[in-house]
Amino acid sequence: MQPVLEMDAPDGFDLWPVAEIASFTFLPLSGELSPAEVGTAVMRIAGCNDIDSDGDRPPHPADALDSFLHGLLTFDDLFAAGGLRVTDNSTGVAFLPGCCDGLEDWRAWHRFVDDGILLGFGHAPVSPVAERFGDTVRLTVNAEQSDSPVIQLSVAELRDLLAGAERDLADFLALAADWASRHLPGHRTPVTAALARVLDLPAPATPQEP
Repeated sequence: MQPVLEMDAPDGFDLWPVAEIASFTFLPLSGELSPAEVGTAVMRIAGCNDIDSDGDRPPHPADALDSFLHGLLTFDDLFAAGGLRVTDNSTGVAFLPGCCDGLEDWRAWHRFVDDGILLGFGHAPVSPVAERFGDTVRLTVNAEQSDSPVIQLSVAELRDLLAGAERDLADFLALAADWASRHLPGHRTPVTAALARVLDLPAPATPQEP
């Protein structure tokens, strides 16, 4: 299980260094990313929230960097395209985030483990679904197909996978905070706080000034 961002890299992005990652692929988040990959992840999360302000928020600033970060730093409800990807290494079957999924909702998996209520991540033509049957979890890659590939695992295994995914997210957040201190020094604290909110994690401690 990996927390992943669905990529949609805009052409000509030059506000900070980013890696070249194809659109409509997934970038796994962890503490192992290169600085350019962290920059790409921050770009994508900020881009998901780079939409026109409505009457309840101040307009976008004129400065290009402040304008791009505006939604990330001012919206109450943040969104990050992606979710949790589960791969069965023995078969190669991958359960991918769906069109109605977002990384900000990753804790819904914990509620699913606890209460067993069906968890859907999309709609036709591709509808990933998680179901619990007693102590067994079945992940159906596409419920729209009667012969869809599935992944089966125990509830205990899923709990372990979720714990690993949370560690990956926490490690990424710590890495992103360090990245922001170097690439966005004037925005380090609010950007880190916003990333913590979208990942539903505590913000890393701010380093003390020497």
